[in-house]
Amino acid sequence: MLRGLQDHPDRAQIVAELHARPFETLSAPLRASHIAMLGSSATADREHVARLCEALEQRVPVAHATHHSVELGAFRLRWERHTEFSTYTFFIGDHATHETAPFEAVALDKVPEDWLGALPGVLIAGAHLVLESASRPARSVHEIVELFRTPNVAGSAVADGCALVFTDFRLHGDGFGRILVQDRGLSAMRSGRLVQRLLEIETYRLLALLAFPLARGASPELSALEQRLQAITERMTHESALEDQQTLLGEISALAGELAQAAAARNFRLSAARAYHSIVRHRIDNLREQRMTGLQTIGEFMDRRFTPAMQTCESVSERQETLSRSLSRAADLLRTGVDVALEGQNRDLLASMNRRTDLQLRLQQTVEGLSVVVISYYSVGLLSYSLKGIVAGGQPLNVDLILGISVPVIVLTIWYAIRTQRRRLMRQPPQEG
Repeated sequence: MLRGLQDHPDRAQIVAELHARPFETLSAPLRASHIAMLGSSATADREHVARLCEALEQRVPVAHATHHSVELGAFRLRWERHTEFSTYTFFIGDHATHETAPFEAVALDKVPEDWLGALPGVLIAGAHLVLESASRPARSVHEIVELFRTPNVAGSAVADGCALVFTDFRLHGDGFGRILVQDRGLSAMRSGRLVQRLLEIETYRLLALLAFPLARGASPELSALEQRLQAITERMTHESALEDQQTLLGEISALAGELAQAAAARNFRLSAARAYHSIVRHRIDNLREQRMTGLQTIGEFMDRRFTPAMQTCESVSERQETLSRSLSRAADLLRTGVDVALEGQNRDLLASMNRRTDLQLRLQQTVEGLSVVVISYYSVGLLSYSLKGIVAGGQPLNVDLILGISVPVIVLTIWYAIRTQRRRLMRQPPQEG
C-alpha cells in the first residue's frame, strides 16, 4: 500500500498473472518431449507432479499452482495446467551426435516409466522436438524428406531467419509427432519462446480438431431438423384451425427441445475450437515465417486442411444459431395465430353469452309479468272473500263495485313492489365466494 492508498483485492493476482508462466531458457543442442493430457483435474495433475518431485527429492508445486518448472536430475520438467488439459514437457541436453537419426533418442526415455504410465487423463497431443546447434550443417530438402519419411513436410525460416523449422504434423511409430529445429543464431530466450510456440501449435491444433468429428456428425442431424422445420412452416400456411395450429406449435416446441439438447452437447467443444484456432493462428503469425525453396510453410500447411476443418466447425455453430432463430420465429408466428384464434373464439363466446343473457332477461320479464297477474288474481280473490264476509255480517257493501275498483290498484301495487325489489337486488354488489 502506498501512502494510505487501498489496493484492489485482486491487484497482486492480476499483476502476477502476466509472469505466471515464463518462457524456458533453452540452448542448443536440446531434445524435448511434449505431452498434453485431457480429462483430468488440476488437483490430480498437481499431486502427480508432486509425487515425482518428492521421489527425486526436488521442490514440489505450491498449493493451487498451475505451473511448475524444475530440474529433476537427468531431465527438466515443465508442467502447466490449462482450462481442460495439462501439458508436461521434458527437456534434456543433447551432446551426442545423431546427425542421421535425430529422433532416435528422445527426452521421454529419461522419465520413469511407472510415473509416466500413471499420468491422469488421456493423451491428446504428443511430440518430440530436437533443437540442433548452429554448428550443424543445414540439411537439404531431400534430407528432410528422408528424415520424416514423407514428402508432405512443412518447413520455413522463422524468427527473422535465426532458425529453421521442419515438421510433418503426423504420428510416427511411437505415437508422437516430430519437430526439427535448426539453430541459426538464436539466443537462449528466443530459443525458449520458439520451442514453446511450436509445441503450443501442435497441442492447440489437436485440441481444436476435437470439435471436427462432432461438427461432421452434426451436419446430417441439422439437415434433418431443417427439413422438419421446413415441412412445418409449409403446413403453417395451410392450417387455420385452432386445433391444427396448436398441434404445429407442439411440434415446433419438440423440435426446439431436440435442437437445444443436441446443441448443449456440442457448444462447449465448438466454442473451445474457436478459441484454440485463434491461438494457433496467433502462434503461427508470431513465427514470422519465410519460405524455403521446395517446402510449404507451416501456415500454408494449416490453410490446406486445418483451416477448412475449423470453418466446418464454425459453419455448424452458425447453422445451429440460425436454426434456433428460425424455430423461435416460427413459434412466435404460431403463437400469434393461436392468440388471434383464441380471441375470435372468446369474441364469439362473449356474443353467445350476451344473447343468452338477453334471452334470460326477456324470460325473466315474462315471468315477472305472469307473477304480477297470478299474485294480483289471488290478492283479488282474498279481497273478495273478505268483502263477502263483511256483507254476511250485515254490512251493506257493493262487492262487485269494490272489486272492480281495487283490481287496477292491486295490480299496479304488486307490479311496483316486484320492480322495486328487482332494482334493489341489481344494485347490490356480488358477494365473493
